[in-house]
Amino acid sequence: MFGLNHNVWSLKIILPVGISFYTFHGLSYVIDVYNGKIKPVKSLVDYSLFVSFFPLLVAGPIERATHLLPQIQRKRSFDYSKSVDGLRQILWGLVKKIVIADSCAIYVNEIFENPSDYSGSTLFLGAILFSFQIYGDFSGYTDIALGTARMLGIELLQNFSFPYFSRDIAEFWRRWHISLSSWFRDYVYIPLGGSRGTIWESIRNVFVIFLLSGFWHGANWTFLFWGFLHALFFIPLLLANKNRKNLEIAAPKKIKSALLTFFQIAVTFSLVSIAWIFFRSSSISFAFSYIDNLFSISLFSSPEIFPKTLLGFIFLFIMIEWFGRKDNYAIEKFALNWKKPNRIVFYYILTLLILYYYGRDYQFLYFQF
Repeated sequence: MFGLNHNVWSLKIILPVGISFYTFHGLSYVIDVYNGKIKPVKSLVDYSLFVSFFPLLVAGPIERATHLLPQIQRKRSFDYSKSVDGLRQILWGLVKKIVIADSCAIYVNEIFENPSDYSGSTLFLGAILFSFQIYGDFSGYTDIALGTARMLGIELLQNFSFPYFSRDIAEFWRRWHISLSSWFRDYVYIPLGGSRGTIWESIRNVFVIFLLSGFWHGANWTFLFWGFLHALFFIPLLLANKNRKNLEIAAPKKIKSALLTFFQIAVTFSLVSIAWIFFRSSSISFAFSYIDNLFSISLFSSPEIFPKTLLGFIFLFIMIEWFGRKDNYAIEKFALNWKKPNRIVFYYILTLLILYYYGRDYQFLYFQF
């Protein structure tokens, strides 16, 4: 009628940015109203603001009607301390996104586009850098969203809680993209029976939510296989009844417990990084080829690409995250006990790093829908 040729691939262009996030916002409202957890709102403006609240529109977190709607409906006033805290979280989110993620992306793109040109050690480095790229991308955006909302008097759900310090896959998923994993838990896993049925029903339910999580990220076999891998990693913990073992953030107090903790963190991070290879790859066969070359004998050779400055920034980033791991975000209380001039210098250095790296080629590929 409009003179346009229909093509199913055009959906990739005309689908609105952020559609999966506000679709899940709307679903949580409908399901909670149906289950009697909340009453239907009478104001179209309040409902529309809940669904399309701009800080979380593009990449979450996925808000619940029971959490966000009451905040929208009540009167809010400016709070100076919350605004300062919001700006501080925005600052840390920009460090994650611009200094860490965008810098990693430059090397990750080069390595993943030409994996046959590099040794196993370089491919190993590429997998590690991608793990930090995707974490910096996604959690950095979340920090910016949460900080912006807090300045407006709105508290959004925490979406990341230092996931790379997890000691097993179950803990990782309690700390990574919390709003999505808890959404699938409450609206899919528990209605299916959760872990209350037979062991086979529990295993089925685990595969369902992990495959759905993969499919949610995109209609590609690599995403489904990524979800399938995490289900495989999770099942042994479920069978051993250890999936609820590590509920608190890692805080070793003795040398022996510290060594065990760091070993568990390293193993979990390695499994997650291997799974990320499938997430980043263009096809499953490409991912298997990448992993095959990664574990070749050249894994122990010197990498052809070795960004010393970036690796130094990542090391400092890990240290700051580690010392701030008990807070909502790494620098929430970090440096607050310092003398004012030293604290100002710390924030000033972070700002200079952001300004220095801003404007480089960057990408935000994985969570735009």
